Amino acid sequence: MKAVVLYDSAYGNTRRIAEAIAGSLEEVDGEAAQVPAFRPETLREGDLLVVGSPINGWRPTPIISAALEALGPDQLQGVRAAAFDTRVRLFIHGDAAGKLSDELRRRGAEIVAAPQPFYVKGTEGPLLAGEVEKAQFWGRSLLHAVGG
Repeated sequence: MKAVVLYDSAYGNTRRIAEAIAGSLEEVDGEAAQVPAFRPETLREGDLLVVGSPINGWRPTPIISAALEALGPDQLQGVRAAAFDTRVRLFIHGDAAGKLSDELRRRGAEIVAAPQPFYVKGTEGPLLAGEVEKAQFWGRSLLHAVGG
């Protein structure tokens, strides 16, 4: 099994979370890949795909959405997946991670964890204290969820 953490990042906060998650998946050769470097044809049954985006207008960024929409309807069949987003802590906010999870499921992936938010202070960040450690913990929990 291998793990790919696919992400888009506007101000570097989502990249930091993606790298923290990938680092926690090092025992299965976890790697973080920004959208242009993503090669979906390298994913095999049993692999783990984690997708993350900042909230952009109440949803994932257009770049990450387009990358998932370009996949065939069953291209992720047998792939296990999870999604996260970075957001400002507000009473009302978007849910990019939920939308990403739905799109992954539509492409045939088995969702192994509830969508996970990570919080930033203000539009450009920085990440709130403890969010990188939370990402590392979440990444390790994904390994347990898939039996890795």
